[in-house]
Amino acid sequence: MSSFPVLPTALRSVCAGLLVAAALVMPATAAMAATAPAIPGLSAAQWSPDYWIERLDAPDAVILDRARIDAQNAAMRSEDASIHAPLALLDRLDRLDRRTVVGWIEAISRRPTAPRFTASGEVTPATLEAWVEALQLDAIPAEVETRFGLVVRRADVRAFPTATRVFSRPDDTDIDRFQEDALFPGTPVAIVHGSRDGAWIFVVSERYRGWVERARVAVGTRDAVAGYAARAAEGVVVTGASARTVFTPEAPAVSNVQLEMGVRVPRMDWPATQVLHGQVPAFGRVVELPVRGDDGALSFAPALLPASADVADAPLPYTRAALIGQAFKFLGERYGWGHAYNARDCSGFVSEIYRSFGILLPRNTSAQAVSPALDRIEVPLAMSHAQRLQLLRDTDVGDMVFIPGHVMMVIGHVGDEPWVIHDTAGMSLRGDDGTAVRLPLNGVVVTPLTPMLSGDDGFTIDRITSIQRVR
Repeated sequence: MSSFPVLPTALRSVCAGLLVAAALVMPATAAMAATAPAIPGLSAAQWSPDYWIERLDAPDAVILDRARIDAQNAAMRSEDASIHAPLALLDRLDRLDRRTVVGWIEAISRRPTAPRFTASGEVTPATLEAWVEALQLDAIPAEVETRFGLVVRRADVRAFPTATRVFSRPDDTDIDRFQEDALFPGTPVAIVHGSRDGAWIFVVSERYRGWVERARVAVGTRDAVAGYAARAAEGVVVTGASARTVFTPEAPAVSNVQLEMGVRVPRMDWPATQVLHGQVPAFGRVVELPVRGDDGALSFAPALLPASADVADAPLPYTRAALIGQAFKFLGERYGWGHAYNARDCSGFVSEIYRSFGILLPRNTSAQAVSPALDRIEVPLAMSHAQRLQLLRDTDVGDMVFIPGHVMMVIGHVGDEPWVIHDTAGMSLRGDDGTAVRLPLNGVVVTPLTPMLSGDDGFTIDRITSIQRVR
């Protein structure tokens, strides 16, 4: 990510697929017009999870049981500095002071020094100054009052309190430099500041800090927020790429609410014959969702997930077959930097897969790659190409392979070739004339690992920094 100067620390660590060299960054129009080479060795059969599962010995063997997953998550929360405890914020600090909150905001909302662009053209100094003024750092008191809330609709997390999409170049509009992450319905947050216009709040969630629209969060007591989180921890889990509540004109607040893979929501004890929002709920599951009143206050309401929704009563058993099956539910989805485009990026992709097993991962590749709570294999810079090949031949399904700014998940081997599934903006391969040719993949794809190039003269495997395992 170092090819993009002066980005916020948190944003730099979100992956941009395999945008690891200037050769991999092309205007959207040129990418669409180009004729891309075929991915070597890829057959139609390999688009199916069954192809990869059938190659495994004991694919349904449980890797970690529930008790060991609970221990793994406890280690993640205690050992990894990128994981926060929003509901315990005041328990961990004597008080939340101005210096702490200003530091959090300035870590995300750093003034760009390189030119930036919007759909209307280059960002003017006046516009940039207005975004900085919107932070209203001068209004943060010596001792900060902390409030708590729950996300009610999928909410973008922004570097600045604005929805304006901001780009490094006018012809590279897929990568919004102000897009950091997205929070999903039911996510608990601590609210520590607000924008000058009052439309945005600065929040601390378990895996991220940043600006979200105030209208996406309902504010309640810490006990109410914690109570919902506790009920959700025993609730149904989304096991599809996403699930939506049924369209409900009688209750717009819980109508067509999108829930992402791994999100958990509380069950409600609702008689199958008791009409809910104009619909007999016998052919679905009644769940509890947080809603936001006109005054911003938190309350809870029943909602209906259709029987066709891909959900389960508990996290899935953590097996290699299930890892592959969950990953392939995203195959072909558009790449979304920082969870933009109502999608996800490479680190969000692996996070959502693992969350369907109840396993917590850090949000960004920079933290995932070095997390002390995972089973890490460090790959020294001096390791030879041959040694790296041997290391990759010994990988197993679910192993996460990291290069700077990108993560790929191993799904198996064909001969000596390791294959991965990953959410990527693009990759490069050697063309017929020997030069590097970029494939604008822009989505979740299956590829062999060793032919990938980083730039014109280097193999991607020679840039691997670590392999992480959840075992």
